[in-house]
Amino acid sequence: MPTKKQVTIANGQGFWGDSILGPIRLVREGPLDYLTLDYLAEVTMSILQKQRSRDPKTGYATDFVRMIGRVLPEIVAKNIKVVANAGGVNPLACKDAILEVMARANVRGVRVAVVEGDDIFGRLDELTAAGEELRNMDTGAPLSSVRARVSSANVYLGAFPIAEALALGAQIVITGRGTDPGLVLGPMIHEFGWKPADFDLLAAGTIAGHIVECGVQCSGGNYTDWRSVPNLAMAGYPIIEMRPNGEFAITKHAGTGGLINRSTVLHQLVYEMGDPRKYIGPDNCADFDSITLDDRGSDRVEVRGAKGSPPTDTYKVSISYQAGWKASGQLTICGPDALEKAQLCADIVWKRLEYEGCKFSEEERMVEYVGANVCHAGFAVPHANEPSEVVLRLGVKGPDRAKIERFTYELVPLVTSGPPGVTGFAGGRPQVQEIVAFWPALLSKDKVSTRVQVFTS
Repeated sequence: MPTKKQVTIANGQGFWGDSILGPIRLVREGPLDYLTLDYLAEVTMSILQKQRSRDPKTGYATDFVRMIGRVLPEIVAKNIKVVANAGGVNPLACKDAILEVMARANVRGVRVAVVEGDDIFGRLDELTAAGEELRNMDTGAPLSSVRARVSSANVYLGAFPIAEALALGAQIVITGRGTDPGLVLGPMIHEFGWKPADFDLLAAGTIAGHIVECGVQCSGGNYTDWRSVPNLAMAGYPIIEMRPNGEFAITKHAGTGGLINRSTVLHQLVYEMGDPRKYIGPDNCADFDSITLDDRGSDRVEVRGAKGSPPTDTYKVSISYQAGWKASGQLTICGPDALEKAQLCADIVWKRLEYEGCKFSEEERMVEYVGANVCHAGFAVPHANEPSEVVLRLGVKGPDRAKIERFTYELVPLVTSGPPGVTGFAGGRPQVQEIVAFWPALLSKDKVSTRVQVFTS
């Protein structure tokens, strides 16, 4: 039976690039049992895989190491446990970097665990030979159709390996790819002894994790009624207060900015939801329709009633592959008739490229006139006046890198060989970039095994 009446878990990172102040402030602004950090997106895995191919000591979220370096003494003193998917495609290298930080700080006796098993990039041929076609969930095409261009493949693991790591005494748990809610569900399983068949409890933890997975997005960030949010600059990151029976509260540290109420929580709850009655995860399927949300005021929302059902017999797999090349650039065009001049500039670029045999189809090219209602095309503009300045954005994509490269030479000349008012060219000549495409697939769970290793500083 669980001994704790409540476990406090905060998520301080919604993506790699989120404010490093989030986790630092969470550690300093109030009490916590657990700090979770979500760094990974689908394209991130491919980027990390490429980094590792160039240097076997890389392939993880370096921001995590810097953050730990800044708050390590406080984490140790307060006995805050940290769970992060910062391992990317190289959790062991991330572990080495964390242990190095601890050695420099002369911190001894702290256990760091690594969860492995999500990275199946090196097993793809073995798995397809065993009958796993890894068909694209959107198109139905087999992975063999893009196999030569695959750059990463990672399984979305569940929360039980995280709980296993915590049971082995780890204060810091580093994982690769897993579900975002699993980062907070793992500590709940560990603390309360929840079992694989406790589907309602696992659903509660999954829903709680989903609510906080994007950080401040549930405490006032990206909120429709943004004027009502006080001190957004110092918005408090969200905290879960979970109880053993699966009832929980969403709150934040006292005295911080931001806002938590029923509406801010609902805004995040419907984010990337899919079927609300069957939110599929590796450990359970959660029914979002089953819960009730009660606004208790003072930045506190109570959630109860979660219902769950058994998980599927497959894991979702995130696969990335090379899908061609792209380049984009922009110019600012000002003065009278700015929009008309921007349209002429775009026409000039396409005609000059056609002269050299570099014609792009409508699907292969992008034209945007920022300032002329491009973000909400089709809706009425708030005023009838022509804009006095427009940012012209041009972009191209395709399988022929040389053709994309040729495009990059045509924006700068418009400063002197286009209509008047072409200015604001910044960032240099556009750069050709690889297009990394996402290939979602399913894999039988019996083809995946996990491993937890624990190291001591």
